[in-house]
Parts: sequence; structure tokens; C-alpha cells
Amino acid sequence: MYYKEHQPPHFHAKYAGQTGVFSLADLRLIEGSLPRRVVSLVLEWAFDHRDELTKDWELSRAGKPPLPIPPLV
Repeated sequence: MYYKEHQPPHFHAKYAGQTGVFSLADLRLIEGSLPRRVVSLVLEWAFDHRDELTKDWELSRAGKPPLPIPPLV
């Protein structure tokens, strides 16, 4: 997430020079392009960390740094 994010609530994922933007509301790819397997992994991770992502969204909108979220293991 970036400071001063715009609506709708979302987060960015980067892989091999590609970027995807994922909606927090329904956890789906809304912009960009990533390999299907990567999208599946990102969605698995996002589902497990939806509460933390929502909190980080709120922090980012307030101009505060997001908190670290553990990676998918």
C-alpha cells in the first residue's frame, strides 16, 4: 500500500516486473496482470490477512505507515 491511497480500498502486488491491484472488498484482481498461479497465491495470502490489510488501508489513508504483514509460507 502507498500513502494517500485512492478509493476503492485495495493493495498492490508485484511479481517479476508485473503489478496487480487487488480489491479488499471482494479480494479480486481489479487492475494489472499477474500469472494465474501468482494471483492464486496472493489471494490465499490476502484471505488469511484480510483484517491486517484493512487496518493497513486505514493507516495509509491517514498518512501513516502500514504495519508489516507476514508473507505466505
